[in-house]
Amino acid sequence: MDTQLADFIRESRAGQIAEEILRKCVHCGFCTATCPTYQLLGDELDGPRGRIYLIKQVLEGKAVSEKTRTHLDRCLTCRSCETTCPSGVKYSHLLDVGRAVVESKLKRPLREVVPRKLLAAVLPRPGLFGAAVAIGRALRPLLPSLLADKLPPAQAEAGAWPARSGHARRMLTLAGCVQPALAPNINAATARVFDKLGIALFEEKRAGCCGAVRHHLNEQDSARNDMRRNIDAWWPHVDAGIEALVVTASGCGVQVRDYGHLLADDAVYAEKAAKISALCRDPAEIVAAESEALRRLLPAGERGKLAFHSPCTLQHGLKIRGVIEPLLQAAGYQLTPVADSHLCCGSAGTYAVLQAELAGQLRENKLNALNAGSPAVIATANIGCLTHLQSGGATPVRHWIELIDELLK
Repeated sequence: MDTQLADFIRESRAGQIAEEILRKCVHCGFCTATCPTYQLLGDELDGPRGRIYLIKQVLEGKAVSEKTRTHLDRCLTCRSCETTCPSGVKYSHLLDVGRAVVESKLKRPLREVVPRKLLAAVLPRPGLFGAAVAIGRALRPLLPSLLADKLPPAQAEAGAWPARSGHARRMLTLAGCVQPALAPNINAATARVFDKLGIALFEEKRAGCCGAVRHHLNEQDSARNDMRRNIDAWWPHVDAGIEALVVTASGCGVQVRDYGHLLADDAVYAEKAAKISALCRDPAEIVAAESEALRRLLPAGERGKLAFHSPCTLQHGLKIRGVIEPLLQAAGYQLTPVADSHLCCGSAGTYAVLQAELAGQLRENKLNALNAGSPAVIATANIGCLTHLQSGGATPVRHWIELIDELLK
């Protein structure tokens, strides 16, 4: 695709990234076939190809309009188009550039600013978010259903972490920002499973939000500060020789895996960020590598029907596909077929709040597909997907590592 970027961005790193990506796009349209919002709305501008044209126009100096921002806001950043694209277009990186420029050139109305600022202020702070969740539970009858449905009915228990062991293999894990309040057992369960596989897992309390929340809300400078804080907190453990940085929420995993790209022009942090990205692993990658040992530990027996929801961040972002399903089958679960498993459930971080109508339609479609085989439980790999799906249906939704952990007790 030919481009003529405007002077305001042409020489910047963002402009160079955008131009390289734009030139790769051959506007074939294959991406529209796997775009969730295009499938729902049937509008070219609500598919990747249309959004690429909108971003191109903005970067070439055309006026920014509400229409442009609306279509960019509707994108889930699910990256399904990246999996589909035969030309290897890094659409998500182009979207970051486009959204940042649009945000800088077009002031949002107050009705949009307030919820975005609240989300950026509360979600990345575990203490504040945890307090908000506790208050929300107490006031659940008074809350709008959009928020009330996202809250677990009671305070979840994490269970005990393994006692300090002498395992030679040591891995660090990200505590996260919303997960400790909504599902604190996920990291604890991961630590227990890893312990039985001869791996010590631990958290670094000085680390916080991975940066994804603020990054996707276009507070990109604040997001980079979140990343730098985490790198500073983790670096002593990197120096000490940790084997991996394990991120149990695939949405956060994609963000951490992108640190090297997002901080590439930071003279102080670029090299460290690249190292952190290289160390980042999803727990599925670790457990799959130890699958033979796991099979020996798992008790025999049939566990019933299970539907696996593969988050977009897992299959399209981290490119991890067909790894967790065999682990669940080895544990005795009968996996039911899920139609259109490549499509997003509608969670997408803050999307479920800011684009509630579209998110609700996507969730309904996803739950219909997941429940078609009458599973007793739905398993997933991301806290956002877990809470979003659970709020829309009666079938229990669990992180897959918790199901493995329960069988190893």
